[in-house]
Amino acid sequence: MKKMLGILLAGAMMLSLAACGSTGSEAANGGSTAEAAGASSDLKVGVILIGDETEGYSAAHITGIKDAAAEVGLTDDQIIWKYKVPEGAECSDAAEDLVGQGCDLIISNSYGHQTYMVETAEKYPDTTFVSMTGDFAAISGLDNFKNAFTAVYQSRYVSGVVAGLKLQELVESGTLTPETQPNSFDADGNVKIGYVGAFPYAEVISGYTAFYLGVKSVFPTVTMEVMYTNSWFDIDKEGAAAEALIANGSVIVGQHADSTGAPAATQRKKDDGVICYSIGYNIDMLETAPTAALTSSTNVWKAYYAELLTAAMNGEEIPTDWAKGYDDGAVAITDLGPECAEGTAEKVAEVEAALKDGSLHVFDTANFTVDGQTVTSAPIDLTYYDFSSGEAVAVYQGETKEAIHDGYFDESTLRSAPYFALHIDGIVEDSEPVA
Repeated sequence: MKKMLGILLAGAMMLSLAACGSTGSEAANGGSTAEAAGASSDLKVGVILIGDETEGYSAAHITGIKDAAAEVGLTDDQIIWKYKVPEGAECSDAAEDLVGQGCDLIISNSYGHQTYMVETAEKYPDTTFVSMTGDFAAISGLDNFKNAFTAVYQSRYVSGVVAGLKLQELVESGTLTPETQPNSFDADGNVKIGYVGAFPYAEVISGYTAFYLGVKSVFPTVTMEVMYTNSWFDIDKEGAAAEALIANGSVIVGQHADSTGAPAATQRKKDDGVICYSIGYNIDMLETAPTAALTSSTNVWKAYYAELLTAAMNGEEIPTDWAKGYDDGAVAITDLGPECAEGTAEKVAEVEAALKDGSLHVFDTANFTVDGQTVTSAPIDLTYYDFSSGEAVAVYQGETKEAIHDGYFDESTLRSAPYFALHIDGIVEDSEPVA
């Protein structure tokens, strides 16, 4: 989920957020893409973006749509772009305008757009609306309203492996010790790492937990502090959060926020002689942090948009929920930085292969505890609630389903949007967001 409306944040955490149905694409791969590329289509697509090409998250969507359009034979004049559309009535206005311009398919990339997209979808049943990162399409009762996201938690886990290997190298080489950087070790001898998060809800929790578990898979003696900015794009707050985490001893700072603020701040501290590194999000951060950046977790949106555009052009069924990961090339990490530990590329290839073949599960319950206990059950309420009145009002009724199967938490299968919201041992969230 992306850019959740502020009024929904607290309620979303209390009730495990709202939901959708089963995940997985029915759209064909390969052959039908090629078929679409060779066919003539009058499909017109409207795109509503929370940002533009200067903001990492939207830039990734823009690139994905353009690459997919080129692959399936959609021309530039068949796509109408709406940039920097706020999460309010402006989204409804943008959607209405796109319908008026003849768009058959309208996409928005922000979670906060979802309620406005569904209102417009109700009015125009012959137009298909896709709310990226949304969570209630399957229970909305609308055939023309869809949700999609990626299994980005997988690439966050892999980026954690990269970070863990660096920690291992620093400690084993004697570069990082309680003597060289005493503030980077807690009383139990764990090395401290940090994470800059946007908002305290399931997508962010799922992501930072996956990152932490990736680190622990290769360097078990680690603890993580999470600081929130309450914003998806705020260079100053993200930079301030990274600086605060490093001041508290964090050796590596990950992020689920959209700017280059945290990597830039980490590079400045590293240049000042502090042992610290950065794991970014959305885009390659090497230009911003040439020696501090190790890699970034990223979504490969082309994987989804190629399927979506192909299905729309061919008149095929569009999945109500879509969430794919490494196995379908929908997530990745960016190029490894020059200071990554020796052997990182080989280990990354091994972990990615295990994620692809299903032998590795990110949220294997054998690898984490909550309050010292192994988690054996995690019921997820798939009802969508409105909290604008101050109380929970069920807008779309969903079932409560079990997320743990065969010893692991099965993320992004009950719906495309993440719902992992367990607070596992070893991670501490700061109670107050960065000012």
